[in-house]
Amino acid sequence: MVKVVAQNTMVPEKVEEAIRLYQELVAKTRQEKGCIKYELFQDVKDPSILAVIEEWESQEALDMHMKTEHFTRIVPMLNEFKVSSNLNIYKKII
Repeated sequence: MVKVVAQNTMVPEKVEEAIRLYQELVAKTRQEKGCIKYELFQDVKDPSILAVIEEWESQEALDMHMKTEHFTRIVPMLNEFKVSSNLNIYKKII
């Protein structure tokens, strides 16, 4: 199992637009083979911080996700609204 935490600080004026883009990304990703969980969260203290927390059956499933049409189309649009980002990929130990 693989977990991903993709945290993005967005331009404050673009947060709502980013959330609309994430809605499509989340909906389509949840239909992918190997996707266990794919959720968008917003920081309670700083609404410009959005985090996608993902769970995948395998690294291969995650790799396939990053090649999908919706990922390769939507992520570059989201990148235009980012101030900073941090991506961590974790493997399950226990």
